[in-house]
Amino acid sequence: MLRINIQLFAHKKGLGSTKNGRDSESKRLGTKRADGQFVLAGNIIARQRGTHIHPGTNVGIGSDDTLFATVDGILKFERMGRDRKKASVYPEEQYKAMLAADADCFKKRNLGRNYKAAN
Repeated sequence: MLRINIQLFAHKKGLGSTKNGRDSESKRLGTKRADGQFVLAGNIIARQRGTHIHPGTNVGIGSDDTLFATVDGILKFERMGRDRKKASVYPEEQYKAMLAADADCFKKRNLGRNYKAAN
């Protein structure tokens, strides 16, 4: 009987530890609702660090700068001056009235002097 003594060697070199491979858990920041979307009271509008978006009409702010709706309505992102933004929630009737007023203002701007003649 033939006996063969086989020595098995490692086919991978023993590796040292690495300094990589760690990362913090994501915080899921950002806007959670879109402009013109219907929101319920208590819905989170945006999660943020600092006030990138400021609270507007019918919007509250939490201790961690989270914006949330205080009434049911339609969300509107608006500008505050040149470089600031705010989020406001308007009840549906008020939002529709605002849209009608904006449309009327748009007509006046585009028609200029001829606006009175067109009416």
